[in-house]
Amino acid sequence: MNTAIQFVRESYYELKKATWLSRREAWDSTIAVLLIVTIIAVYVASIDFILSIFFGSILGR
Repeated sequence: MNTAIQFVRESYYELKKATWLSRREAWDSTIAVLLIVTIIAVYVASIDFILSIFFGSILGR
């Protein structure tokens, strides 16, 4: 039990040392991630669509 209390205490002190993002920085990072994920999803979907047409025509489907 003593090691668990020591772990919680040390974790608390480490979290106090951390530098947290401001609300604006967190929002900007979230928007950037969503934009990048959307761009990658559209890219992958486009490649998938083109390849399905290509291989569908080769396989006669």
